[in-house]
Amino acid sequence: MYGRITSPNFPNVYPNHKERMWNITVPKGYSVRIYFTHFNLELSYLCEYDYVKLSSGGRTLATLCGKDSTDTEEAPGNKTYISADNNLMVVFRSDYSNEKAFTGFEAFYAAEDIDECKQLFDGEPLCNHHCHNYVGGYYCSCRVGYTLHGNKRTCTAHCWSQVFTGRIGEITGPDYPAPYPRFSSCSSSAQVEDGFLLTLAFMETFNVETHPGVLCPCDVLKVKAPKKQFGPFCGKTLPAKIETRSGVSFTFITGISGACTGWEMAYTAVQVCRVPVLEHHTTVTSRRCKRGVFWGTSDMCYLR
Repeated sequence: MYGRITSPNFPNVYPNHKERMWNITVPKGYSVRIYFTHFNLELSYLCEYDYVKLSSGGRTLATLCGKDSTDTEEAPGNKTYISADNNLMVVFRSDYSNEKAFTGFEAFYAAEDIDECKQLFDGEPLCNHHCHNYVGGYYCSCRVGYTLHGNKRTCTAHCWSQVFTGRIGEITGPDYPAPYPRFSSCSSSAQVEDGFLLTLAFMETFNVETHPGVLCPCDVLKVKAPKKQFGPFCGKTLPAKIETRSGVSFTFITGISGACTGWEMAYTAVQVCRVPVLEHHTTVTSRRCKRGVFWGTSDMCYLR
């Protein structure tokens, strides 16, 4: 978890044509912090001759030489270097000759807890909702009503099936107008009584992830009546108005994307006229049917 490294023969002059490597590894969840208490190497352009090189995470953190920094060379001075992960490689190299005597370096390193909550993952926060850092690691949690996905980072909508029975109302995707949650599957339905016409109209904007080559491959809204299915809907084109004389169900499925805002829909249920039920009919010679008992034409009346 901590230690000290020095150039060969320190604090005496280091030998020519020498190379030494230290591979410092600490537990996962930690980084390696290193600083130099003494540094005196031969100075050369871009540290081509004698140098100390610090590498981590597949990249070079610094190449150091000289005693003080110049416009083209870096010396550590009071600077502290921190590894990109839990591994730090330190390489010391001296060339075949030195015109002067140089005493090398002394450095101390220690494991330092990584605050993962300050890091980004593919340009986004590590946790979808809440991030909690602890010594050696971190964990994510979700707001009330959401469930942590199996990847331990993403919060998915905890969608219980909703049933809308009012004659007028609005239905939206989860979290609308904010971006909808990932890896979610939400369902709801609108029910109407017999003799009512249900009209669904999408409002203002429709924004569901799509793909130019495949129709609604990941995120999709489906509207289904008993005898007909509408959709699938995705993209940014506002879907056409939907009319049906029966109830409908909605299914909204989302994938990994988290940049789209979803949809909002208004619905209305309006009663339509019923056709009278004919029990039997009779022929009359009168020019007018008897009010309240019969209805029909002048030569044909129907009993209500």
